[in-house]
Amino acid sequence: MKKLLLSVVILLVVSLTGCGEYYSSSDEIQRMQQEKILQEGTAQTGMPAIKNFRERKILKEILELRDQEGLVTYTYLWNEYNGQKVFLCNSIGYGIPYATQYSNPQKDTFYTSSSSAHIALPQADPNGLFSPASAEGTWVFCKNPNGKDVRPIYVEPRIIVSPFPLP
Repeated sequence: MKKLLLSVVILLVVSLTGCGEYYSSSDEIQRMQQEKILQEGTAQTGMPAIKNFRERKILKEILELRDQEGLVTYTYLWNEYNGQKVFLCNSIGYGIPYATQYSNPQKDTFYTSSSSAHIALPQADPNGLFSPASAEGTWVFCKNPNGKDVRPIYVEPRIIVSPFPLP
């Protein structure tokens, strides 16, 4: 009985792997070839000998500084015509790219038909809208020059945000 069961399992494995290779799409064939090349490259070169993790430490510090309460910054527009910066406002924090999303932009959905697969579908933001994958604009929290409040301003030109006034 065990021999029969083992024979059936071996037959299934051989037939399934054989079918998979025979009916592979050109994309799947290229993916497998690329994976072989990358395995060879990794075997020959290995991973970089990173010891100090300086860039990771710097990024951690940047993230922590950005999270400070009441971080005062100065925002400038970049004039591409004359290569000059133009002061926009005293600001709080750093600009947030318009395409930044509050929630995950995709949701994992299990799809079934003749074959089953997980598919990533677009997911709306909490406001019910679907944000673009990229956008040119930036939200900047500018201090009102005529008051004490801070309001978001949407800007399309390139900006520079600094924690100190620039000359």
